[in-house]
Parts: sequence; structure tokens; C-alpha cells
Amino acid sequence: MLRSFRLGLTGLRGRKYPEPAHAYRNDFQRDRDRVIHSRAFRRMEGKTQVFAAGLCDHFRNRLTHSIEVSQVARTVAAALGLNEEFTETLALAHDLGHPPFGHSGERELNRQMAHFGKGFEHNLHSLRIVDVLEERYARFDGLNLTFEVREGILKHSREIAADAEPALQEFLPGLRPPLEAQLLDLADEIAYNTADLDDAFSAGLFPFDTAREEIKLFAEVADQIDTQFPGANERVRFWEVLRQVMSFLIGGLIEGTHAAVTASGVQSVEDIRSFDRRLAAFTPTALAVNAQLRTFLANHLYSHTSLVNDREVAVRKLAELFQFLLAHPDRISAYRERLQVDPVERVVCDYIAGMTDAYFHKIYDDLITPSRQP
Repeated sequence: MLRSFRLGLTGLRGRKYPEPAHAYRNDFQRDRDRVIHSRAFRRMEGKTQVFAAGLCDHFRNRLTHSIEVSQVARTVAAALGLNEEFTETLALAHDLGHPPFGHSGERELNRQMAHFGKGFEHNLHSLRIVDVLEERYARFDGLNLTFEVREGILKHSREIAADAEPALQEFLPGLRPPLEAQLLDLADEIAYNTADLDDAFSAGLFPFDTAREEIKLFAEVADQIDTQFPGANERVRFWEVLRQVMSFLIGGLIEGTHAAVTASGVQSVEDIRSFDRRLAAFTPTALAVNAQLRTFLANHLYSHTSLVNDREVAVRKLAELFQFLLAHPDRISAYRERLQVDPVERVVCDYIAGMTDAYFHKIYDDLITPSRQP
């Protein structure tokens, strides 16, 4: 049985705009609920994870993915004695800033903003959403989340250098995030690697035996499942194997992080922040399995012709709409009031980044398609 570290966050740095304590919810519970009730959270239901939204009711979207990450991350946090509610909040909020069309949409928005000497990155945009773009309160813009959640949104998958730009200086640049934020990035990998494998198999992009041949752990577990459930159909056997693979990776993250923390000698959150590397880690065996999954998915899913073609079309359309709205900012319907305080390219970027896939296609058809008609 693993010993709980009790290195989870307790004392907080607070909110940008002070608020009285709630009668029966702690600060992380309030942050979680503010995220869940935000428009950006609901919009994730219509945003691509891997397969285009609407292609199949059973495939993951950005919202269901975030829920699955939350389940994985909270399991790990509980086993390690960390702050479960903080971890859950970070997981539910970590993809708020994703634009339509997944990482392809993110790269294209970054390319468009590069023309203005700026960029687009979904973690930064998640922070912009919770700090500025959500409008639910009379006394402040954004959701007024705790510093720790805002920092975790920004730093869960990246480091902030000590000489970072002025806008990021409040987020303790040069220091690691707490362990709850560190483990989130690896919980994210577990969730999307296993989910993408599931969706790709359901889509018929590879047969059961191919996974068995190319993923060592998959083959070992499949042999056990064949013996245990000889009459089960292939789809059920696949899910039985996948469930155990996922459990193995979660256990590997718990044990690997436990070993890294024990070896490091850290005694406090401050020690974790100042340590020379991140302490959330897989065991070597789990790391190898995770790498095999990534290679398999790169070969059999992410490079599949139909997905590549869909991404190319989406990126072309996104670039067209971006340029159209730059020239016609009066056609922007959301965030239009921000044209008074932000440059037009930032408002266009905010508008497009907030769109679901279906809403993007609607706006594209409304604005671009008529201009091409004779």
C-alpha cells in the first residue's frame, strides 16, 4: 500500500478580486463549479478531439475527454494523498482554450497570429477565457478563479521561464507547478491514448490482431482475456484488454510519482516548486507502454488519409474565415465589444477559438460561401 505524502495544496494565494468565503464549499469546489457552469466548458461538447464532432455519437469530443482526464487524475491524486478537488478542477479546465478542429486548428490560429508578431496556444487561451472572456459576474471579468488553478491551467504541461513576458510574471516563473498540476499532463496522455485507441478500433481503422502484434502489453493481456472469456466477441475482448491497459498506466503513474517523490526527499509544496525537475512520472515499464501506444496511434490513426484530408480542409477554411473577419470586423458577433480595447486580430482569434466545429461551418457558410457565388 502506498504511503500518502500529504503534499497537496492547503493554504492558497487567493483570488485577484477578494470574495467572502462560501458557507459550505471550499475554494477549489467553487472554482470547479464555476468552470462547469461556464459557456466555454459547454462548448467543448462540439469541439473535435480526434474525430470530427457529429461523425459518431460514441466518439470522444473535447468535453468527454476532459471528464475522462478528471477521472484518471483524481484517482492518482487520491492514491498519493494530494488535493483531489484541486486536481479535478484543473482537469476539467485544462482544455477550455482549445479551438475547433483540435490541434490543427490551434496550429493554424498560431500561424495567423504570427503575422502580427503574436501567437496562439491553448493553455494561454484557457487562461484568457477564465480571466477575461467569460462574463458571468457584475464585479469583475472572467471567473475570478484562485491563483493556484490559474497557474495550473498555464503550467500543467509547460514551464514558464524566469525571464518570461511581463504578463506571465505573476505565475511564479522559474518555479515548478504543484504536484497536482504536474500529474495532470500524464493523466491527459493516459486518457487520450486509451480513448483514441478505443475510438479508432470502433471506427474500423485497425483490427484487433494488429494491436496485439504491435503493442506488447496488449498482447499479454489479450492472451489472458482469451483464456478467461473464450466465448466473448472481439469488441468485448478489446474493451476488456483496454480497461486493463488503462489500469496498468494509471498504476504506473501512481507508483512512478511515488518513487520520484520519495527519492527526491521533498517535504513541502515549496520543495516541489523549487526542485530541479518535475516529479510526476511513469515507472519505466509504464513509460515504455505509453510510448508504444503513441507510436501505434501515430501509424494507424493520426496519419489516416481521411483524417488528414479533413484536417487540411478545416485548416484552409479557418484561414479564409480569419482573413475575412479581419477585413470585416463588423461581422463578428461574439466579443465585438472587445474591439474597443483589443486589436482586431486578437478579437478575431478569440471569436474563432471559441467556436464549436458546427458553428464554425455555419459561420463559414454564411459569410464565405455567398461571396463565391456568381
